[in-house]
Amino acid sequence: MRGGLEADAVIDERYQVIAHLGSGGMAEVYCATDLQLGRKVALKVLHERFAADEEFVERFKREASSAAGLQHQHLVAVYDRGEWDGTSYIAMEYVPGHTLKQIVTEAGPLPPSRAVDLTVQILRAARFAHRRGVIHRDFKPQNVIVDDEGRAKVTDFGIARAGASDMTQTGSIMGTAQYLSPEQAQGHAVNARSDLYSIGIILYELLTGKVPFEADSAVTIALKQVSEAPLPPSQINPAVTPELESVVLRALMKDPNDRFADADEFIAALEAAGSRIASPAEIAAAEAAATALPAAAAVGGGLIAVPPPVTAPPPTGVYPAVVEREREVAVEPLRRPPERKRWPWLLVGALALIGLILLLVSVLTPERVQVPNVVGSSISVATQRLQNEGFEVVPVRDNSDKPRNTVIGQDPQGGTSAAEGSRVTINVSDGPSISDVPDVVGDGRNEARKELVAAGFEVNERPVASESVRLNRVVSQSPDGGSLAERGRVVTIEVSSGPERLAVPDVTGKSEDEARAALAAFRVVVQEREDAEADPGTVLAQNPAKGSLPRGGTVTLSVAVERTLVAVINVVGRSQNYATKLLSGRGFEVAVEEEAVDSSAEDDRVQKQSPAGGDDVERGSTVTITVGRFDPDLDPEPGRTTTTPGTTTPAPAP
Repeated sequence: MRGGLEADAVIDERYQVIAHLGSGGMAEVYCATDLQLGRKVALKVLHERFAADEEFVERFKREASSAAGLQHQHLVAVYDRGEWDGTSYIAMEYVPGHTLKQIVTEAGPLPPSRAVDLTVQILRAARFAHRRGVIHRDFKPQNVIVDDEGRAKVTDFGIARAGASDMTQTGSIMGTAQYLSPEQAQGHAVNARSDLYSIGIILYELLTGKVPFEADSAVTIALKQVSEAPLPPSQINPAVTPELESVVLRALMKDPNDRFADADEFIAALEAAGSRIASPAEIAAAEAAATALPAAAAVGGGLIAVPPPVTAPPPTGVYPAVVEREREVAVEPLRRPPERKRWPWLLVGALALIGLILLLVSVLTPERVQVPNVVGSSISVATQRLQNEGFEVVPVRDNSDKPRNTVIGQDPQGGTSAAEGSRVTINVSDGPSISDVPDVVGDGRNEARKELVAAGFEVNERPVASESVRLNRVVSQSPDGGSLAERGRVVTIEVSSGPERLAVPDVTGKSEDEARAALAAFRVVVQEREDAEADPGTVLAQNPAKGSLPRGGTVTLSVAVERTLVAVINVVGRSQNYATKLLSGRGFEVAVEEEAVDSSAEDDRVQKQSPAGGDDVERGSTVTITVGRFDPDLDPEPGRTTTTPGTTTPAPAP
């Protein structure tokens, strides 16, 4: 058995499969028995590829619940929904019959009266749902079932939102694209009038046997929905009356505001047009009556019976005067008539002929009427004005920078005269041409801008921080790449400005733990520094002290630690350089004083130090060393010292 479920399989311990009915874009459909209520149902089981998508399943459940609240004679009822074997299902009313698509495919164009009747039934279902805020979004003849009594029932009402059409898919989406409203094709918001457009497509197909727009791909069909006018249905099926054609073409207006305001208005227009259409029974009766009537001739717009020709001579007593005259003519001898002047009669005849010609010209030549100037008007206003003057309006759509549905030209021109009832062609702006939006996500900013401009779009650039996209690369775009949009529309691209930059807080004076918490968005490096005044663990300084850094940037903290005591090295007797090296190596600061000595052996030698060698002092303290300086030319006084520049000189000994 097709579809994966065998006959007699039981779903959710309640629904027993009878037969596989078909496959849809979202689900397999089975005829099943409700074991609890003992009735047949149509069971729709979601495809596995959708069942794994949690967001899709939630939307499917929500829309199924919404549809379950719609109970109407022209709607397929939704009874139940549930989950089974890792997927979701809904149980719906089982309607024996055929889809409208099957009917029109097998039978071709339907009689106009039947097409109107079925469309009105569909509109009544749409009206019921629209009044309750539910939009179908995917009206097509495949979603309309006609039962054995000829009643139409719409299925999947509201559930179509869960499986919103993806224009990048092929196959099943092709059918949907053929019934898609222009605003849906452009990715705009939909409303009740979008459903009315799709129902207008269905009516067109019922009347002609074909959809108005066909192509090899869904994208091409969508472009036609947006930019091309449909061929008037009467050109395909002459049985379509002008009134009915007017209804169809209004339903298929590109601008939602030019369509019927709601299903009620659509129904009223259809019923008015349908009242002027003879039913099949009336047509058959008229044909039967025509075969029973004598031959007729048209005279003055009416029908006058013409008796069949008489082939036999009239009986005695019938038309005696005619018979008698025939006898007289037969026996009277021929005589030459007297000559008469003929020119007066010829003149009278000529004048009569001229008068007759003038009369025929005045009767047969239509009255000429001044053509109003409608350039710059909306299509609806222009059409109304021209029709009020008795003209037939033929709209032709062109791409233009003028607002959509604005008349940008007309033929004949406004102000000229034309025969009443003749055609006036108006050129209507369809707005800028529609084009695919290039996908520039991941491209460099300059490359992306060039590609979008070359495709006919304007570009708005907006910086945005990104951890994953490199600097100056496109992070996202709106509209999305691959979607359809009017040329000249602004495409906004978000360009990476690199990782997010954050303000660096001031944490000096805080404890190390508090500082780390405040700097959680950054990498923290701690350097210890002895400080006699600050409590250990206190932040003494930070780098950078202010400004901003990318998230994860490095902040260096100087944190106070307890001072430790270190023994001072004894450097007395050492050379100045060696003594300085030893003390600096232990972390001391070194100050140098000089003192005169009387022996060259003491020259450049440390004579004394303070603190003294072996004393315990804090690391980083200053140790002052006194270095001997010998000058053989001087006889220094006992106890006198000299200092080098920048050193201190003690007072002379008393």
